[in-house]
Formats: sequence, C-alpha cells, structure tokens
Amino acid sequence: MATGVPMPPGKIMTRKKTSRLATRATRRQRLAKGRPHAGPGREGGVAADGSVGSRQLAAEERELVDAPGSPALFRLMAWLSPAYPVGAFSYSSGIEWAVAAGDIRDAQQLQRWVAVTVGQGGGFCDAVFFSQAYRATRQDDHALLRATAEVAGAFAPSKERFLETTGQGRAFLDATCAAWPCAALEHLRALWHGPVAYPVAVAVASAGHGVPLAPALNAYLQAMCANLISAGIRLVPLGQTSGQRALAALESVVAATAERAVRTPLDAVGTAAFRADLASMHHETQYTRLFRS
Repeated sequence: MATGVPMPPGKIMTRKKTSRLATRATRRQRLAKGRPHAGPGREGGVAADGSVGSRQLAAEERELVDAPGSPALFRLMAWLSPAYPVGAFSYSSGIEWAVAAGDIRDAQQLQRWVAVTVGQGGGFCDAVFFSQAYRATRQDDHALLRATAEVAGAFAPSKERFLETTGQGRAFLDATCAAWPCAALEHLRALWHGPVAYPVAVAVASAGHGVPLAPALNAYLQAMCANLISAGIRLVPLGQTSGQRALAALESVVAATAERAVRTPLDAVGTAAFRADLASMHHETQYTRLFRS
C-alpha cells in the first residue's frame, strides 16, 4: 500500500493480533527449551546482566519440571482416589471421639482440627516419611528406606493409628503390585519384612513409577485432608458444601506442609498435635463407634 494512504482498521487489528500470537508462541518455545523470555521492559524479561527478574517465569519453569506426565498422573489419581481399595473411608484418625467429646461441632472447628493434624501432627510426619522413602527409592539407599519404614511404624501414637497406617499400607501394596507392579515395590517387600506404613508404600510406588515427588506428596496430603473432612461430614453431621469449603481452606496448609516436609531429615521429625493423639487413644475404648480409628 502506498505511503500516506491509511490502512483499513481491520488490517491493523489483524497485524497486531498476529504479532501478539507470534510473541506468545516464541515465549512458549523458550519455556519448553528452558530459556527465559527476552522481552525488554517486562517483568518476565531478562535484565541487562542476564538475570531473570520474574517470579512468575520461575514458577512456570518449575511447573514444567514438576508436572507429571499423563501415565504418571493417571496412576497417581487412581492410587489416591477414594475408590482405591485401601479402606480409607473406615478411618477417622480420632475425629469420631473429638465429635463425641464436643471438640468438633461445626465446619470451622473441623477445619481447624484437620489443619493442626496435617500441619503439625500425623500428617506432617507422614509427609516426612513419604519424602524420605521416595528419596531412598530413587537413590537406591537401602539403609534409609529400612530406617524410614521402621520409624514410620513406630511413630503411630496409638494402637488404632498403627493399624490404620499399616492396614492401608498393606492393602495399597497388594492392590498396586497386582495392577501396577514395579521393581521398587518388590524391592521394598524383600528389604522390609515388618508392617509397611501407608505413606511409605505410596512413596515407593510413586518413585518406582516415575511420579515426581512434589505432586505425589501434595496429592497424598490432599487425599488425607479429604478423607478426614469426609469423616467429619458424616459424624457432625455437615453438608457437602460446608465440607468442600473446609477442604478448600486447607489448600495452603497442604502446600506449606509438603514444602516443610521435604526439607526435614528423618531424625528431626516430630509432632505437636497432642489433642489429636489423645483422641485416637480415647477412641479405642469409645462405647459407640462407626469408624475403626
């Protein structure tokens, strides 16, 4: 078109849109190759000294690294589904006694109880055992895997909690070895002849099937929260929507617990949820019970 002749508005919009699409495509290609976007003057660009200044870009790159592939994601969702035959629905981890004692009367109290249990109690310990067992499997560290399996069973605060974690661990191993067998699970059974705690079993399966640690651990803790919330819904009782609100509020607790657990060595694990531990002990002699813990 000759100089000085105005371009129709439609053409201008087409060129601008094409330019934006090309920029986005280039940025996606750079992310896929592990190179940062070099757009000048933008938060996600590269500074003059070559450093990346965007937190969002770093988060996107981590997401590419940590995100499980389709087969791994499929297996993880199957293993931690309420339909997986480990009997999780029959355990309340002491919530049944807490409801009977008046500690939990509404959705807010249930949410706080689960937050403490997961962030400072048995959930945090499980997360540490999970991360240690995962690393031991990936690194073929027999001593660490044996020590983790032993400590995971010893840390159960009551007889019912011990039966809860080892019963689910045994059921998980049986179902997974039958449907998704792998060398890591057979190695665990050959190495450790005692009862296997649930987080150790899931961690070894995840490592053996190449499921990344971060999504596997977060999914494990989310499943724990969901199961405790489900028990509370049936016991208080609560509506399903109230239960989902409580579960949604625990998202940050799960993320923080997982992040702290992966940095915690096995010899530094510990809990501070005494009321939850006492609840699991009192439940053993509770007169009327619907749950096994």
